Amino acid sequence: MNPAHQQDRFGVRFEWGLAGARAVAQNCEVAVVVDVLSFTTTLSVALDAGITVLPYRTRGTEAAAFAAEVDATLAVGRSKARGDQISLSAPTIRNRSVPPERLVLPSPNGSTISYELATSAPTVVGASLRNARSVASWICDTFSADTGVAVIAAGEQWPDGSLRPAFEDMWGAGAVLSVMATRGWREHFSPEAVAAAAAWASVEPVMTGQLRACASGRELIDAGYSQDVAIAAELNTSTHVPVLRGDRFVSAG
Repeated sequence: MNPAHQQDRFGVRFEWGLAGARAVAQNCEVAVVVDVLSFTTTLSVALDAGITVLPYRTRGTEAAAFAAEVDATLAVGRSKARGDQISLSAPTIRNRSVPPERLVLPSPNGSTISYELATSAPTVVGASLRNARSVASWICDTFSADTGVAVIAAGEQWPDGSLRPAFEDMWGAGAVLSVMATRGWREHFSPEAVAAAAAWASVEPVMTGQLRACASGRELIDAGYSQDVAIAAELNTSTHVPVLRGDRFVSAG
């Protein structure tokens, strides 16, 4: 791979999707995965409820077998959830009277990237708008400013499976990076990381409206999941920092 594409001259990097994660997370101690609509938002809500989350790359029989193996509840597809079943939709966790102890949470984007990075980055963290400040503060408090950090906007997929940049993920990444910048890490940012932080600065004052109006937000609202978007917009309301320990996300605190 071309070293320039790895942003290898910079300690703090930003990229998109699984291929981008594989490129820039090399030689980094920390990888931050951002999937605002919806994996990392739902992850943060789960940790708020005391649930341990196991990311998985696919749904179906393989995920069901894995969930049975680890004695966990398997999240179903958003449109398939019935009764008190949990899905990638964050309200299904909030509406559950008795949360499960463990949850297998598949998704084609954020969960898949987290699952893949578990074998290459020593520390994988899940960030959303709900916990951006907590994630950034934890990184700055735990690691020195010369630590390699890759921040990944998960993005979505077009029908042909190619990456669709989802700008809510850039905003979430930028929210993390902006806090890191105030803590003295700005000099280590790649131009790509600088751009993500700038994107967040431009949208922060009107974030809630923009989250509802962006393509991913409109898609969910049109499908009847407006509460998913509302929860995703709960800026810095969660203090939990999801860190991948082995095959599962637990709170760093």
